[in-house]
Amino acid sequence: MSAILVINSGSSSFKYQLIEMDTEVVLASGLVERIGDATGTTRHTTAAGTIARELAIADHTAGFAAMLEAFAVNGPYLTGSSAPVAVGHRVVHGGKRFFAPTIVNDLVKINIEDLADLAPLHNPANLEGIEAAQTAFPSVPHVVVFDTAFHQTLPAAAYLYAIDAELAEQHRVRRYGFHGTSHKFVSEAAAAFLGTALEETNTIVLHLGNGASACAVEGGRSVETSMGMTPLEGLVMGTRSGDIDPAVLFHLHRKTGMDLDQLDELLNRRSGLLGLTGRGDMRDVISAAGRGDAAAVTALEVYTHRLKAYVGSYYAQLGRVDAIVFTAGVGENTALIRAQALSGLEGLGVEIDPELNASADRGARRISTTASRVAVLVIPTNEELEIARQTLSVL
Repeated sequence: MSAILVINSGSSSFKYQLIEMDTEVVLASGLVERIGDATGTTRHTTAAGTIARELAIADHTAGFAAMLEAFAVNGPYLTGSSAPVAVGHRVVHGGKRFFAPTIVNDLVKINIEDLADLAPLHNPANLEGIEAAQTAFPSVPHVVVFDTAFHQTLPAAAYLYAIDAELAEQHRVRRYGFHGTSHKFVSEAAAAFLGTALEETNTIVLHLGNGASACAVEGGRSVETSMGMTPLEGLVMGTRSGDIDPAVLFHLHRKTGMDLDQLDELLNRRSGLLGLTGRGDMRDVISAAGRGDAAAVTALEVYTHRLKAYVGSYYAQLGRVDAIVFTAGVGENTALIRAQALSGLEGLGVEIDPELNASADRGARRISTTASRVAVLVIPTNEELEIARQTLSVL
């Protein structure tokens, strides 16, 4: 067996998948959460079903011990010929230093820690997961795949902010972009779906989940993306504001006395759909709009207005678009958002078929009309598989 174990580690939880790479079949998946709480939980899923447990999980090392126990008791066994050949890790921020999957060594870990000031909620937790996994699997290579790596092909015109150049360079202020693993997977899957060569295919990928970002992909290369130095910039999200006039912060500070931490909390955790409606989940907003809630109706208009603006901008940047692709939780499952985001773009050759858009199918599919010059696709993302593929590529 040539299996890769994929780890996606957060500050108080981590997800995992064991993927057999010859067939790309998921042999097992799971979640360890509430790390550090009095009572943690684990969930381990195989073809035989899901086993859940409650137990104290002091730290990530204890979490990995719980994961190993789940494999030992419920299978598949991680010993002998069934042991993973490598462990692949998601790391959010690689700055401009990392542009490819990278085998972990001490210098790599030092760099991940050094970049933590650009992703303080993510990189430290990602590093904890790497170190715990190295303890659990000391004899196999560990590979990191960075969310930012796919966007290292952005041209200077796209990644530079128009501020003092020396100051920006000194403090690493530039656009980095995120969701790169998803954008790479989906843009490649779109070319395969269309039967076109990747290097000849231009796509606009809309990764719409609780976090959301758009990406213009030209011939397999990211050339523009909506998230910036942090994941705050760009589209309206579940709790993040997306694009906002920076002077709003100065105004609120002067008028209310809000400090930096309060402003950070406002834009990252109390804005977006939550700020507009009091509801951070798109399903709840749509349900409220269906009942005639005016704030929810307006919030959906704000959300899709921003989406349409990015589609138009990226269309102009690419010059030719072969496909617009929706992915992630909202993008894959919400016909209303897809329809509103692309309504009125018939002049650009974009036409959604209402019946196809409303289909209950959840696989990769085309939802545009036969007359649409631009294919509109829905393609489920699979970041874990992409991490596993990139991990295998460097072994």
